[in-house]
Amino acid sequence: MLDTKFDELMEFPNSFPFKVVGEAHETLAERVVSVVQQHAPGDYSPSTKVSSKGTYHSITIRVTVLSKEHVEILYVELAKIEGVKRVL
Repeated sequence: MLDTKFDELMEFPNSFPFKVVGEAHETLAERVVSVVQQHAPGDYSPSTKVSSKGTYHSITIRVTVLSKEHVEILYVELAKIEGVKRVL
């Protein structure tokens, strides 16, 4: 898994914002929610921002994470979504 220090910097459970930047596509937010649902079921209302040229979408979604490993799994799985360039 990833070599992070989330366990040293955060207390769990924690409401954690993930920002997913990807190629502009009308289903990107739906795909992000679908991946999050697999690892942290719940009701999500992500926010979407479009880049100035309309080339990219930035999806922000707040997820209740239970552990360092939970955060790391979500980073890895969100990065696997087709068209995703960065997960912050």
